[in-house]
Amino acid sequence: MPPVISTATQFCAVIGNPVGHSLSPAIHNAAIQATGLDYVYGAFRVEDVGACLQGMRAMEGFRGLSVTIPHKVDAMAHMDELSPMAQQVGCINTVTNEGGRLIGSVTDGTGTLRAFAHAKVDLTGKKVVFLGAGGAVRAVAFAIAMEAGCGGITVLARNPQKAAALVNDMVPHATCPVAHGDLSAQIESAMADHDVVIQGTPVGMYPNHENALPIPADTLRPEHIVFDMVYRPLETALIQAAQARGCTTIFGTEMLVQQAAEQFETWTGHPAPVEVMRNTLLDALARTAVT
Repeated sequence: MPPVISTATQFCAVIGNPVGHSLSPAIHNAAIQATGLDYVYGAFRVEDVGACLQGMRAMEGFRGLSVTIPHKVDAMAHMDELSPMAQQVGCINTVTNEGGRLIGSVTDGTGTLRAFAHAKVDLTGKKVVFLGAGGAVRAVAFAIAMEAGCGGITVLARNPQKAAALVNDMVPHATCPVAHGDLSAQIESAMADHDVVIQGTPVGMYPNHENALPIPADTLRPEHIVFDMVYRPLETALIQAAQARGCTTIFGTEMLVQQAAEQFETWTGHPAPVEVMRNTLLDALARTAVT
């Protein structure tokens, strides 16, 4: 039975350009239906992010926004308040309307911490190597550096200058040693010395996914914990190689689900039905499966 939308209904949405591919409406509306809350979630292609946010500020029932490419940085200038994590990371993916005051936050990194917790992986004392230094890595690297209690972080990228810039930004806020390097030149030594591998490059992403590995498969060992942010296809070449070598693996879908769950809880004040959200995402991906 479709939801009854009234003047009391709280509205949330994802904004981006493009936005037609987004799975957020399916995930959030499944959560809304499961909890019976008087909310609805939509999707809008937005070019003028400032005008969009000004409109949100004026509408009492407009509770929350998920912000995706290309607005994650530009939206910050229109916030009344930024979470400490958003200030450090330098972008937002979540807007919460508190009586006309817009609060910007970022859930990608903390959502990833939740993904590790769901996999029963304790990062305390572990050494983490990131593959890549782009936007996908930045929020996750900051969250792990600030909150995970890990033993050290190394960021490796094909552009070492980009890795150095990210690490320089992290150093004042990190609670563990952080280092950077060249992905091609240092990957073998890093794999021998680190416990957790977080893959944040586009390598292995559909449609260029066949046998696409960001690292040599023979550098993986059973003790490794491997998290691939790519989730199309669901089982990337890296995930398959890691599973074949007995590694603990975490799919990119888990980050997507957990960051959405944190948004849901921020906007509604209710625990997110994470299992419902996960199953909805997996069903949606199965309908558009790539092989």
